[in-house]
Amino acid sequence: MNELLRIENLHVSAGGRELLHGVDLTVRTGEAHVIMGVNGAGKSTLLHAVMGNPAYTVTEGRIYFNGEDITDLSVDKRARLGIFLSFQSPISVAGISVENFIRTAKTAVSGQQQRLFPFKRLLKTRMEALDMDPSYASRYLNEGFSGGERKKNEILQMRVLDPKLAMLDETDSGLDVDAVRTVAKNISEFHNEGNALLLITHLNQLIRYIRPDHVHILIGGRIVKEGGPELADEVEANGFDAYRNAAGEA
Repeated sequence: MNELLRIENLHVSAGGRELLHGVDLTVRTGEAHVIMGVNGAGKSTLLHAVMGNPAYTVTEGRIYFNGEDITDLSVDKRARLGIFLSFQSPISVAGISVENFIRTAKTAVSGQQQRLFPFKRLLKTRMEALDMDPSYASRYLNEGFSGGERKKNEILQMRVLDPKLAMLDETDSGLDVDAVRTVAKNISEFHNEGNALLLITHLNQLIRYIRPDHVHILIGGRIVKEGGPELADEVEANGFDAYRNAAGEA
């Protein structure tokens, strides 16, 4: 397995406040990593910093992807390199259909114009796998979609764009049991030895279906403990209090 993402001593600020205080993380191809922690711990901040969201400023440390320093790259350039982020709360966009949005994104990321009918077939196949009504392809992006439908639409984008690194921010929140199973199946089918997953969850729903290689506990902007899938089981059984205490002492 080759190193895909390396984060070194990452400090990130937003709104004049430091949110991450020296995070180190390495993700290799073929791996699935889970980041867990209480609300406000800095989990989403970490993913947005990797994606290059300009609302978050890297004040110290570096981010490397496939051996390239991407700390100062724009979001679109990172996307072209193969980085994908699904949002915790996907927004709606009036005036552009789901199909046109994803086709435009696929063209931009791949650098190749997407032929209409092959793309339609691909999109239809991916929507069927997610149990999505095919009529949603012609609807405006997330307009009138339920929370679960919006989350499925994020996974649809991931399946079509086929990134090297898929970062999923609480994709399991707001989904019923059947939808979690469907989403997890699609994530598992996407994941292979040539890509990697970086998942945020504090509900453990996805972990029941996708067993991670590595689990990281993020509290107060710092990774306070790391381990294998047994660490997620430990958190589910005992909660985060012990890690909060450790972070407070640190």
